Parts: sequence; structure tokens; C-alpha cells
Amino acid sequence: MVKDVAFVAYSVRDVPKAIAFYRDVIGLTPGDTFSDHWAEFNVGATTFGVGNGEPLGIAPGSSFAATFEVDDLAADRARLIEAGVPVTEMHESPICWSAFVTDPEGNKFGLHQRKT
Repeated sequence: MVKDVAFVAYSVRDVPKAIAFYRDVIGLTPGDTFSDHWAEFNVGATTFGVGNGEPLGIAPGSSFAATFEVDDLAADRARLIEAGVPVTEMHESPICWSAFVTDPEGNKFGLHQRKT
């Protein structure tokens, strides 16, 4: 029986470049395990990892599953656009706002802000 999410992993070819992007541009907190082939970030109680998934049949740039909760989506979106990162327009639902970001390898992830 499934009891939790162990981690979310994105496939990339250039792990050092992905580390710099997710740490320095997105602002994720590095985890304990880093190498030239795998890196982990602490996101709440979950781990977000980047590594070359080609040997496992996962093409770099094909991931689109993670969504990160933020405090101020509009400000984060503006900061990323200023840094030259591709970000969609903000989308509103009755309970939240979201926007979707493309990393340097073509992977996509969401930024999400709940309405309070």
C-alpha cells in the first residue's frame, strides 16, 4: 500500500547546470546527496531530484509533474521573467493561482499559490 511520496525526479543531461538553476534561480534548498549524476533538493517533506534518466528510459526534458507552493506567485513569476526564464501567464481557479515554468532542459513544472 502506498503511504507517501518518496521523491519527484526530473531527467536532465547536465546535472551541474540543473543544480544551479533549481538552487540559484528557483530557490530550492539543496539536500544531502549531490554528485555529477544526481542531486536532491528539500521541498517541505518531499525530495525533488534531478539526474540523467536516459539509462532508465526517461528522456531529459520530458518531465512535467512537480508543482511548488509559493507565497507570492506574481512576484516569483516577475523575478523569473526578469531572469529570462520562460513562464506562462498566471491562471486562476476558485482556490488558487498557478503558472508553469520551463527549465533549461525543457522540463516543465508549476508554481502554485493558494488563495487564503
